[in-house]
Amino acid sequence: MIELKGISKIYQQNTSPSVALEEVSLTIGQGELVAVMGPSGSGKSTLLNIIGCMDTPTSGTYLLDGVDVTASSRNRQQKLRKEKISFVFQHFALMDMYTAYENVEVPLTARNVKRGKRKKIIEQCLEEMGIGDLKKRYPNQMSGGQKQRTAIARALAAGTPIVLCDEPTGALDQKTGQEVINVLKQINQNGVTVIIVTHDPRIAAQTDRILYILDGKIVEDRKK
Repeated sequence: MIELKGISKIYQQNTSPSVALEEVSLTIGQGELVAVMGPSGSGKSTLLNIIGCMDTPTSGTYLLDGVDVTASSRNRQQKLRKEKISFVFQHFALMDMYTAYENVEVPLTARNVKRGKRKKIIEQCLEEMGIGDLKKRYPNQMSGGQKQRTAIARALAAGTPIVLCDEPTGALDQKTGQEVINVLKQINQNGVTVIIVTHDPRIAAQTDRILYILDGKIVEDRKK
């Protein structure tokens, strides 16, 4: 599903280059539950952004379901992202002026899903996240855990085979964070590939595979 071959990412800062990723080669199969760990600045988020077609590598090849993303146009990359990838962020990335229902509706509207079908999908996803009774609430009326469940419901509604999570428990207390991880594990059990960037070894220990990144390189790839 996800195959990186010699991926490097170099940012130009003033007159000197900054290497975010260096010759990373990696394969992640369908239905894997993977944690990505490493210190701040190690390249974790850059790796996630490249996998998510949000950033392009300086060199190397990225294949997504056999499609060469690195050789694709920006329009083609955006289409791949819309069809195959959803994101869950540390700070939820919800629209403050939208209710929970409306936030979950966003990817469905982008895909021109008809209103009746949208309603069924949205309500089902909110119920699966345990927040069906919160559909009319705005983000400022929700707890951190409820916001993250809304964000996951939005990812679930998109129906993509890959969910990328950047520190999804970073803004939550330990108990709520564990509840969110339990939800992500449940999604994974339904066949969705879930990749979680985290600093928390307790979270990483609950995945099937842990990638350790240091100075832009994968220094350990541990499978259970």
